[in-house]
Amino acid sequence: MFCIIVIAATLYNGVILLNNPSDIEFPVRGIDVSAYQGTIDWDTLANQQIQFAFIKATEGSSFVDSKFIENYTNAVKTALRVGAYHFFSYDSSGKTQAENFIAVVPKSDDMLPPVVDVEFYGNKEKYLPDKDATQTELSILLTELENHYGKRPIIYAVEKSYDLYIAGEYIEYDIWIRDVIKRPTLSDSRDWVFWQYTNLEVLDGYSGPEKYIDMNVYNGTQEDFEAYIK
Repeated sequence: MFCIIVIAATLYNGVILLNNPSDIEFPVRGIDVSAYQGTIDWDTLANQQIQFAFIKATEGSSFVDSKFIENYTNAVKTALRVGAYHFFSYDSSGKTQAENFIAVVPKSDDMLPPVVDVEFYGNKEKYLPDKDATQTELSILLTELENHYGKRPIIYAVEKSYDLYIAGEYIEYDIWIRDVIKRPTLSDSRDWVFWQYTNLEVLDGYSGPEKYIDMNVYNGTQEDFEAYIK
């Protein structure tokens, strides 16, 4: 029993990560952050073997992450490649969600493609939103963002939301998948482009209510990443 408790504690505290992708296989790594990481020293954070950062910008039709402007302004001053993400709401229209994001996130040729985060919140995983209605509003949001930024958005999903709403559809969009237990395999046999492999990394350079930070890898070589969506 003691051994089980020790193992559980080390996993919970990020001492041992269930996923630890090979640096050789996945040489390009990055983070995603939100206001939960608090105040970020981007020079310090960027100097820890990461090459990209996705920053939460908006959620639904009206919410704006309180740290986005500060984070984005300072992150783009580093050598990191930077992008912004939107947390998708099942409860509002794709058009108004796009308007929220566009009003907040500047348009730049150097930015990574905008990301739409499709996962669950509240009781949505228990009471699953209708597939057709979700895909209708998601498609509107994706199209509006692509038209504005001139870059096809990336879709972020957890395994269940991917299987319910994305699998077999949206073939033209790159996928960023979350799997903190194992190496991901998409149910429709597509390749993923980004993988969030843990939410329990601890790095230097931030101080907020969340001690951990999400870590991700890019599915390709350094050269591939340098050419990605240029």
